[in-house]
Amino acid sequence: MPRRRNITYSAHPTHAARAAHAKGDKAFRTYDTSAIRPKRNPILPIIAIIVLIAAIAAIVFGATNFIRGCSGSNLAPEGTEVQIVIEEGEGAKSVAKSLADAGLISNPNEFTDRISTLGAENNLYPGTYTLVAGQSVDEIIQVLQTPPTVNGVTIPEGSTIQQTAEFVSAYTNGRISADSFVAAASNASAYASEYPFLAEVGENSLEGFLFPKTYPIAEEDTADTVIRAMLSQYASETTSLDWSYAESKGLSRYDAVKLASIVEKESDANYRSTVASVFYNRLADNMRLQSDATVAYVVGHDPTADDVATENEYNTYFIDGLPPTPINSPSLACLKAVCEPEETNYYFFYFEDDGNGGLKYSFSETYEEHQSTYE
Repeated sequence: MPRRRNITYSAHPTHAARAAHAKGDKAFRTYDTSAIRPKRNPILPIIAIIVLIAAIAAIVFGATNFIRGCSGSNLAPEGTEVQIVIEEGEGAKSVAKSLADAGLISNPNEFTDRISTLGAENNLYPGTYTLVAGQSVDEIIQVLQTPPTVNGVTIPEGSTIQQTAEFVSAYTNGRISADSFVAAASNASAYASEYPFLAEVGENSLEGFLFPKTYPIAEEDTADTVIRAMLSQYASETTSLDWSYAESKGLSRYDAVKLASIVEKESDANYRSTVASVFYNRLADNMRLQSDATVAYVVGHDPTADDVATENEYNTYFIDGLPPTPINSPSLACLKAVCEPEETNYYFFYFEDDGNGGLKYSFSETYEEHQSTYE
């Protein structure tokens, strides 16, 4: 590294030059230069102080919100009434999020874990509920397991025409009798001109198309007007369904509704699309569906061994393919399961009570595996 030169104001410094430079330097340091110094902007320090205060406020605000979130103080004030809406087919996780967003619970996982422990996943009724902040998780679950009071007749998912007629009759205190309702729903061709989806149903009943929902019924309503409301609801609910998968498997839309009605009785919320895949696989290989649910439709109860062994047009242990009509009005979830089934190699399934109010399913690819699940 080259040696640094000692630079001075003179190329040839002498003692006199250095003395003069020192004297000038001393004079300069004591000289009043305020007149030539740049002027300071008095606003800048004020702006800097404001920015600093804003930054500190933001930090404090963020920390406060973080602490509130961690401490659960985002809960609604105790005693506050809050309305919660549970949609048809909505799961426990979604319900837990709604409860947390409304400030009724602090931990969604605590709610879903408790639901699971109680085996209540499938027992939360759709509807609008009024809950009170401060209720325990168990108290909230108890409320959500009780159907809310509604101003109308509620037709549960999977109801037959006969059951629907009885619900309507009970709601109207017999003004619309069950017999008159069944008679009005006995021939789909009477409604086909107004509801194109009934075109292929022919003169069969409206079984499968009286959409399960809650319907207000006025004093002037008749069996006919109530049925039309249910058919209109079916048209509205199924508008977005893509039937192409079912059609690619050789099923008409009417056939798809038949299959969905069987899935409705043979599955729970967790296994609809898997159960649908089993029936699709059986149909593809020309295997009989062997569904107890189709037998139950005729006999009106869980079939006995003798019922299963008795031949009729709905007994899928004897007939090939699908029954002549749907066996109930399936939910939108089951219609979706038939339109978008799981892809599996299963041909058999078995279910039993899991001891917690739910069902335990076992699926098998072979009959030998199927036999071993319950032997």
